[in-house]
Amino acid sequence: MWSIEYLMNSNGSIINHTVKSPERRRSPLPLVILAVLFVVVPFLTWYLTWFGRPLSDDQIDQYLSDANKPRNVQHALLQIADRIARGDRTAKRWYPRIVAMTDHHIAEIRVTAAWAMGHDNTSEEFHNALLKFLEDPNPMVRRNAALSLVRFADPKGKPELTMMLRPYAVRSDRNGTVSILAREGGPVAQGTLLARITDSNGQVFEVRSPFSSRVKSIGARDGSVVAVGDELVKLAPEADQVWEALRALYLIGQMEDIPDVERYAQGISGMPDRIRQQATLTAEAIRSRAR
Repeated sequence: MWSIEYLMNSNGSIINHTVKSPERRRSPLPLVILAVLFVVVPFLTWYLTWFGRPLSDDQIDQYLSDANKPRNVQHALLQIADRIARGDRTAKRWYPRIVAMTDHHIAEIRVTAAWAMGHDNTSEEFHNALLKFLEDPNPMVRRNAALSLVRFADPKGKPELTMMLRPYAVRSDRNGTVSILAREGGPVAQGTLLARITDSNGQVFEVRSPFSSRVKSIGARDGSVVAVGDELVKLAPEADQVWEALRALYLIGQMEDIPDVERYAQGISGMPDRIRQQATLTAEAIRSRAR
């Protein structure tokens, strides 16, 4: 509605007037859309990337073949593992495709495949594939394989389990000049850039952390020349990995593992108390078997 404001003098004559345009009522629709987006977009992001989202058989087939999206392959593997755990025998249809992932070029997929194989300790094809995984260049693949082999009552992964209780040395895989980027005592996530190595041709190669941890020490001086096998950075054992290793050694540990286990039973600064408790139980189980 249009409105007119009048300015009048003392005798009632109009001396000025102003015509105002009608006030437009703002539509609430943009605000509603914005509010919906704030809710829906995060939900869809979570839902589409959440590994617990159930998949149909067709979706699992599709995800296992999705070479462009490694997370889809991992999602399918976790869903298959869940079916195996629930006793769904139809999951066996995907076993050959899981075994084929021992040669997959993406380490994260090999890590997940090694974990999934541990869910069926009656499968000889899984057992053989896990033994092959013990030779994998990626430490997380080897560790998951060693943990899964415990479910097969196979102790061949025990050396890897013991190594999980010790600091891990990240070594150079080439000759060249190293630039250290890690900071001693600092935390690192999986994939964090630890160093760069420049070879004689000027090519630069990155060295990344294979798992989440803390930098225990720096093994190479920044700017120095390193050779293949030289220690660059040493990573401290990570609590969850120590926990899983201790639980596995509870079942297959031997007296030779006692020194590594006892170190955690005495308590280590920065480690949760559950680690000390599990180490105590593991040491007792090992000694009991030895007797």
